[in-house]
Amino acid sequence: MANSKYEYVKSFEIEDEVMYPNLVVVRIDGCNFERFSEINEFEKPNDEKALNLMNSCATSVLEKYPDIILAYGFSDEYSFIFKKETKFYQRRASKILSLIVSFFTSLYVEKWREFFPQKNMKSTPSFKSRVICCPSMEVLQSYLAWRQRECHSKNQYNTCLWMLIKSGKSEREAHEILKGTKKQEKNEILFQQFGINYKNLPQMYRQGSCVLKTEVEDTLKIHDNEPPVTRLQKKVIIVHSENIASRTFWNDYSCLCKDLSGFEQNVNNIKQEYMKLFQFENKLLPFTWIVIRIDGSHFHRFSEVHGFEKPNDEQALKLMNSSAVAVLEEFKDIVFAYGVSDEYSFILKRNTQLYQRRPSEMVSAIVSFFSSTYVMNWKEYFPKKELKFPPNFDGRGVCYPSYEIIRDYLAWRQVDCHINNQYNTCFWMLVKSGKTTKEAQSLLKGTQTQEKNQMLLNLFNIDYKTLPIIFRNGSSVFWDKEMMLTDNGVITKSYKKVVVEHPNIIEDCFWETHPLILQEMSPRS
Repeated sequence: MANSKYEYVKSFEIEDEVMYPNLVVVRIDGCNFERFSEINEFEKPNDEKALNLMNSCATSVLEKYPDIILAYGFSDEYSFIFKKETKFYQRRASKILSLIVSFFTSLYVEKWREFFPQKNMKSTPSFKSRVICCPSMEVLQSYLAWRQRECHSKNQYNTCLWMLIKSGKSEREAHEILKGTKKQEKNEILFQQFGINYKNLPQMYRQGSCVLKTEVEDTLKIHDNEPPVTRLQKKVIIVHSENIASRTFWNDYSCLCKDLSGFEQNVNNIKQEYMKLFQFENKLLPFTWIVIRIDGSHFHRFSEVHGFEKPNDEQALKLMNSSAVAVLEEFKDIVFAYGVSDEYSFILKRNTQLYQRRPSEMVSAIVSFFSSTYVMNWKEYFPKKELKFPPNFDGRGVCYPSYEIIRDYLAWRQVDCHINNQYNTCFWMLVKSGKTTKEAQSLLKGTQTQEKNQMLLNLFNIDYKTLPIIFRNGSSVFWDKEMMLTDNGVITKSYKKVVVEHPNIIEDCFWETHPLILQEMSPRS
């Protein structure tokens, strides 16, 4: 890690550990998925392919993360339950929720063609997530019962609604007919008017989908001259059950009892107000600059597998920049972003009320949208490279109280860019010249800026200052005015556009030229 006078800004980061013995549940929900489903012409009230896509993504999440034991989902939501003793990323809430939602989103985009081979994705999908702390198995049981009850009630209502609309009613008329109806009345509407027995509808629609790990026998041939060996292997399966919070269901799958625990009794009449007690979340301090910083997860491996150029792959950096541009265009409260390598920092204006300043929703929505755009834009920047596995990013939200401190934060990131890029340039030039990685590290140990510059110049005839500015300065993304001129130079129109530049953001010059980016606002403005 690079050291600089600006590193004090790290002291504003707050730990958000989910304390043991709380059980960790990560719930993800689609962002504006009603609109997404309309644009992409999903079947109403349920699109089986869309639900199978959600289930496939959840299955891949369980296969990737051994600590996730169970997942339950319906419509555009999924809840992931971690084993009781998990130390996944040391139980830091922001890290956990952002990694899961990022990976799920990347999978959703990557797998789209598998489920919709004849349909192009017409808009960018994204999800938001939160961590729900369950202090006991009884609370987890109540949570699962609550979500499955929501699945049933929403599906029953939507089935009635869309059958009425398809029969010629307007959406307003359909809502009015269903207003105040009970469960039995809705069943009667379906049966009497449309000949539909609700209980005969597919289980996936009525009950949701449960993804879990179970143990199965697997026969392996280890040596040709020895008999096969039978071992128990964990396998991820999808099941549908009328009551996933019942003791019967839980006891049918030993892995659930082993990695979580059992239920002592069945639960009934779960009230939403009771569950809301476990979903309370603090808001980020008002009238402070909010930075949502995202970092690639295991990006060293990702870059190796995909053959990125070392020390810098310009196409990979441009892909990151294009994703950042899309984020600024989607979230209008973001006034500036700075990125280098596999990280990006997004700065929201001081008076933002995005998601009521709830950190989990702000972090997850931005991380998810960035991940989605990254996968969607891959072919534009790597037309001849297949995306071999989806990337994922983690994120965090940090408050900075003043203009001076937010400037120091950005300076810290650019200083890191300078130091790390110079080191990596020297390192990879040494490796490409025949040195081992260990020898290259040894040669660079303790060297200062000037010594590295001399090494590049003397050994490789490289003047560091002539390297592409995107490598040395990183990338700044912000809204700027574009002018439309007539042939004689008269301004006819001006409009705002997101631009990518590579300025020095440590010194004052850039900020004096663009004073409106970080303009100070009074609490009442």
